Amino acid sequence: MKNIDKRPRKPTSYRGERLAKEERENQFAEVPSEANQPVDELMDMGSLQKALTGEREKSEKYLASWQRSQADFINFKKRNEQEKAETVKFANSALMSGLLPVLDDFERALENVTPKAAGTKWVEGIELIYRKFLAVLESQGLSKVETDGADFDPRFHEAVIHDEGEEGKITQELQKGYMLYDRLLRPSMVKVGKGKESESG
Repeated sequence: MKNIDKRPRKPTSYRGERLAKEERENQFAEVPSEANQPVDELMDMGSLQKALTGEREKSEKYLASWQRSQADFINFKKRNEQEKAETVKFANSALMSGLLPVLDDFERALENVTPKAAGTKWVEGIELIYRKFLAVLESQGLSKVETDGADFDPRFHEAVIHDEGEEGKITQELQKGYMLYDRLLRPSMVKVGKGKESESG
């Protein structure tokens, strides 16, 4: 017959054993080192802010420089196009100036047609050629400088004679002046009034 140990046994606590086991496991658990922490948490926030400000300033400078360059290019392009247009517009100014004496000759010839020749076919033909010639020149930007009843303007008129008449007013046109678009091609030669002379007593 076996001897039975009748000594009282300590009650088994499963909960206590489980807690002890967890404590032992936790002792060997990996403790997170500083090397494993996120980089942005380790860096100085002040230096980050400073670096960010510097980069923003650089980007603003680059943007301003690019905007200036773009504006300069647009202005250059506009100037270039304007110069080309001006060159094309006034390229034939020398030709126009050379044709003005021919136009003067036509006008003098028609002004001096005798009453006997007026109305003849050849005079009518000359008049038709003159009108066509003038129309072609006008289509290329030629226009007459106005003198009828106008004040003398040295920008457009050349005074060759001062005569009695209203002071500063053009009294007679001696030679027509012409504009090419908005530029003076030839000034008008005119008589200008200098006022009436006072009668001697």
